[in-house]
Formats: sequence, structure tokens, C-alpha cells
Amino acid sequence: MHISIIYALPHEQTLEELNVPDETTVEQAIHMSHMVEKHPEIDLAENKVGIFAKLVKLDHLLREGDRIEIYRSLPRKPRDAHAVDDKKARIRAKRERKSETAAGSEDSTET
Repeated sequence: MHISIIYALPHEQTLEELNVPDETTVEQAIHMSHMVEKHPEIDLAENKVGIFAKLVKLDHLLREGDRIEIYRSLPRKPRDAHAVDDKKARIRAKRERKSETAAGSEDSTET
């Protein structure tokens, strides 16, 4: 069965084409290729994998013509990190206002 494996870095893409036996899993095919030796930063416990842009598990059985894609984590832009922090701060402030309002209404019902 003919399959391909691809791993892309910002300025380099590695594509390997392999013939593998039927009933081969994604993980077995990756180990049959030389992708992990060429790119030691690949850690199958961390990197997600997919077939034609659809996430799959490492024990997924391959079919003729499948293209395994090894995904790498993308660095977060500093601006994105600040946006997440700002959103968390807004949510926290809103919760505090709600709890203060609820506490104030409880005090007025007790008297």
C-alpha cells in the first residue's frame, strides 16, 4: 500500500513516500520512515498527527494513498497571549461585580 508522510517547518518541508503492508498504523508508518531521525524534535507523545488535515490517533489504520501529516505546535504571538490575559481579567472583573451585587441584594433582604 502506497502512503506519504509530511512534516513542515517554516522554511523546510519533508515529504517521504513509502510502501507499507496492509493493516499498518499511523505510528508504525512514521517509525518505518526516516522522519523522526531527520527531525529529532518530533515527539509522537506531543505532536498531533492527521490524514489529509483531519486529526487521527496513532493507532489509526492506514488506507491506500493516505497522507500522514505530523503537526508541530505553533508559537503564540505575544499579542495573542496579551489578548487572552485581558479577556480573563475582564471575565474575573465581571464575576466580582456580580458577586458584589448579589451580596448587596442579600444584605438588603436581611434587614
